[in-house]
Amino acid sequence: LSICRAFRHFGIEPALAADPDSVAQAERLVLPGVGAFGACMAGLRSAKLDQSVVAFIATGRPFLGICVGMQMLFDESHEFGVHAGLGVMPGKVLPIPSVAEDGMPLKRPVIGWHGLEHTSQNWSNTLLESQPTDTEVYFVHSFSAHPERDEDVLAVYDKHGTKITAVVRHGEIYGFQFHPEKSGAAGLKIIRAFLDL
Repeated sequence: LSICRAFRHFGIEPALAADPDSVAQAERLVLPGVGAFGACMAGLRSAKLDQSVVAFIATGRPFLGICVGMQMLFDESHEFGVHAGLGVMPGKVLPIPSVAEDGMPLKRPVIGWHGLEHTSQNWSNTLLESQPTDTEVYFVHSFSAHPERDEDVLAVYDKHGTKITAVVRHGEIYGFQFHPEKSGAAGLKIIRAFLDL
């Protein structure tokens, strides 16, 4: 509902897709996720939406996965067992380590604001184009994506020397580990950029 409110802020009335036909007809698609990976995937499958999401992504239309919605893009997650994802992007979802690179303990879940950092990928012509480095956005998560392709990682954030995937991108497929709809003005700019794709 918070994502719907963010869209309405820009005068866009979103439709909540409950069946494969609704997904197939969408101009752009947002896959949010709250809760555990396995339960979210089971919910998609029971509604017969898993393959329709994959088919939508294959068309090249704009797609945005948020939080667990981003994680579901990958091959599998190791949250409460091993669960298959949508397999759209190669990689795994693994627990955030309990100890950082500098030896400091890492609290899980990560809750709060963290600055986005560049990777080797240029932010020009992406949803992050208008964002300065260290733009702070809001995270709530205990697991993080580990894409197989370095070029799929658009931004990370730093926890005591440990770099955690914050944004993935492949073509018009975007995934945010953070919640843009809860990230203030910066998040609204990102949502506006998605609506303009």
